[in-house]
Amino acid sequence: MRDILAKRLKQCRKEKRLTQNEVAIYCDITEKAYQNYELMTREPKLEILRKIADIFDVSIDYLVGRTDKKQVNK
Repeated sequence: MRDILAKRLKQCRKEKRLTQNEVAIYCDITEKAYQNYELMTREPKLEILRKIADIFDVSIDYLVGRTDKKQVNK
């Protein structure tokens, strides 16, 4: 799961054309903290993961590899 999360965080960020700092600002964390998530030296707390999913417009399940569908059916 950790490898998938790191890969998908980076992929989604690049698709949205956001910098690590822009994502960090949105999530109210430091840029270094977000970098650690992409490097998987740290795992985000659920509250932060929810914010990241919101900014990337994907589900948390997608980010953590439980599904390959970016969005849940609404």
